[in-house]
Amino acid sequence: MTRRHTYRIIPALMLAASLAACTNASASEKASSAAQSSVQESVTETVQETPAAETQTQTQTTVTESSSDMFTERDLTQTADLSNAVYYDVASNQNIEITEEGVYVLRGSAENVTVTVDAVDTAKVQIVLDGVTITNTSAPAIYVKSADKVFVTTTDSTNTLTVTGTFTEDENVNTDAVIFSKDDLTVNGTGTLVISSTDNGITSKDDLKVTGGTIEITCASDALEANDSIRIADGNITINTQEDGIHAENDEDNTVGYVYISGGTININAGDDAIHATTTLTVDGGTLTLRGAECMEATQVLINDGDIDIQATDDGINAGRKSTAYSVKIEITGGNINIAMGAGDTDAIDSNGDLLISGGTINITAQSPFDYDGTGSMTGGTVIVNGTETNTLTNQMMGGGMMGGGQMPGEGQMPGEGQMHQGGMGPRH
Repeated sequence: MTRRHTYRIIPALMLAASLAACTNASASEKASSAAQSSVQESVTETVQETPAAETQTQTQTTVTESSSDMFTERDLTQTADLSNAVYYDVASNQNIEITEEGVYVLRGSAENVTVTVDAVDTAKVQIVLDGVTITNTSAPAIYVKSADKVFVTTTDSTNTLTVTGTFTEDENVNTDAVIFSKDDLTVNGTGTLVISSTDNGITSKDDLKVTGGTIEITCASDALEANDSIRIADGNITINTQEDGIHAENDEDNTVGYVYISGGTININAGDDAIHATTTLTVDGGTLTLRGAECMEATQVLINDGDIDIQATDDGINAGRKSTAYSVKIEITGGNINIAMGAGDTDAIDSNGDLLISGGTINITAQSPFDYDGTGSMTGGTVIVNGTETNTLTNQMMGGGMMGGGQMPGEGQMPGEGQMHQGGMGPRH
């Protein structure tokens, strides 16, 4: 029989609620400690020994050996261990503060609620969304101030997080996303997470991983944003944004800021770049449907597998010097790639350095299929341009730079684009 205990915290008495709980983490994380939650304002805390969510079958995303070092076992496990979880029924205007490692389950519907994680820098915290709706005016729904790593995991449910107004700063921190983390963040699960934002959707100032679940983001700025890396192993991701769909950039370290995709179904409709990385953008699998000005942009674009469909109004795939730590190139060794370009000064595949094709199937509809400034090499694969198969690479010099890799204005990037965002708006984030 299920036992439920409800504790109500009364603000007038300024009491605190705490509950000891143990985290049963996976072997790869090897984390186990007491779990305790504190509440900033009046909330209802519910402890349930055998919740309905705990009956779901444990699932785990599988990855190839080549990408296994990108994800931990706990990243890939789509269900949380709820045996010692702490439960919250959210209530309007009543913030929740998590200060200890553990598993915390959110349920219910509320307005102007921020769940803040402020734990020691060795703590691993898992926030389980079990049919929760939070609508805020000016603050994140989930805000990670401090932790080693936070997991946001959906149960087999629909969860909606929304911010409708202008984000306010927190002690000089521009908390400009519905889920905002200053530390590593993994999003996974078996349910649906719907995010609507007047700024960014999900932001991590370290690494951001997506390994499962259905994620729908509508936002005015970047949908998935991280400083060090964005890694996607699985999931059904739909993005509608006025700026970038996936954006990885670190203003202080140009050796990071990479995007890695090994699986999942990703649909992006972007006002600017569908996917933007400072260093490398690597696709080892997955199904990508990309719509944007430029759909894939990085210093190096490496495509080894996957099904990629691109419709772009500027460049379909672009490699430009955004990082001095990497040579500029586009390299395609596999996959199925369809590129349809808009009219005008557009290139389907534009490299400000080398263009190397050794495998895969590339089907291009464009006035200018290729533009490269370094070495162009095609040693394998199938290339079809405007309905005709070809075994040679043409090179579009109009709008291109000089052969040999010189980077001049007009070759697909503005001067200093490694430090500037497209459009001349200055440093990004």
